Amino acid sequence: MENKLNCILLVDDDVATNFINKKIIQKADIIEHIQVALNGKEALEYLCNKGKFESIENQYPQPQLILLDINMPVMDGWEFIEAYRDLEIENKENIVIIMLSSSFNPADKAKAESIPEISEFRQKPMSKEALLEIIATNFPEQVKDTVL
Repeated sequence: MENKLNCILLVDDDVATNFINKKIIQKADIIEHIQVALNGKEALEYLCNKGKFESIENQYPQPQLILLDINMPVMDGWEFIEAYRDLEIENKENIVIIMLSSSFNPADKAKAESIPEISEFRQKPMSKEALLEIIATNFPEQVKDTVL
């Protein structure tokens, strides 16, 4: 794919889920860089180039897409969204956040749909087809010349 996204940020504490999602993303060949954060706090640190990411400032691009889990230690997905609202970073309005969760609780889906920062709520596990749908829906300019 010629027009790849620069970066995707996976925010999930489950190592196996991150491994599978990375493999799906790599096979889809639509992203230049994949970054993993194990909780919302790490994701915020990545976005602000702090914590363990401080020494690699500017090495990795700002994510265009964030796949966010709900239930994580330290800072869950809901807490991340609250902190993200107050974050002052360049081009924040261009970052798409997809809540990707194993929760079948209708209240979680309704809550996610009521939060403007969250573009969509999807069930785990993610598939290549689901990923391509997310890209086609949210980044049509990136995929307009590509047959998905």
